[in-house]
Amino acid sequence: MGKVFLVGAGPGDPQLLTLKAARALREADLILMDDLASRGCLSHARWNVRVIEVGKRGGCPSTSQAFIEKLMIQAARAGQTVVRLKGGDPFVFGRGGEELERLRSCGIEVEVIPGVTAGIGAPAMLGIPVTHRALSHGVTFVTGHGADIDWAALVRSKTTLVVYMGLRSIEKISSALVAAGMDPATPACIIENGTLQTQKALVTTLDRLSGEGFTGPAVIVIGDVVRMAAAKAAAVEERAA
Repeated sequence: MGKVFLVGAGPGDPQLLTLKAARALREADLILMDDLASRGCLSHARWNVRVIEVGKRGGCPSTSQAFIEKLMIQAARAGQTVVRLKGGDPFVFGRGGEELERLRSCGIEVEVIPGVTAGIGAPAMLGIPVTHRALSHGVTFVTGHGADIDWAALVRSKTTLVVYMGLRSIEKISSALVAAGMDPATPACIIENGTLQTQKALVTTLDRLSGEGFTGPAVIVIGDVVRMAAAKAAAVEERAA
């Protein structure tokens, strides 16, 4: 029986891959790779490793979750070492929990290797801390795909909000938060391709949030901590105003 590693590749820049993740890649016979994981991570893998693209992107043709799990199970039962390489962290909107349960139910050994999630890494590159003792006592991660999010509860929490996969519904999210009582002038930031050379950011306010000019992948940060954004991001805001 082989083994499966559920590995977080980090927010984009392959230099943010952990040393433990690099070790797992060196050991892999098979790598199942998400779209959001940088191809630069493969520099740590053996030259003859088998790589299968199993990307999942909203609005694009995607590999089914059932097929991905089937591949992992078959390869592990054949004695192979499998790396399921995911963008960010496997347990933050990455279906890592589902895969862990499925593999364990089949008696397959699994090791989870955390990664830097985009909701922390991308803001940090702009100088935005998702928590700050004087500005925010906590952070809440939410998905823009959620249909039954309690926006009023999020507003009452007074935490920094980090929205994953929210670019397509950004106006609805903004309107829902304002309707739930959040100040329309609350600082907000869109970060596309965070940590990469192609990173693009817009610092604005909640009531002016718009996905125009962005194609994703992106995270949206909402809260007073956005005031700490680096001057480079602030300059983008001025040009967009």
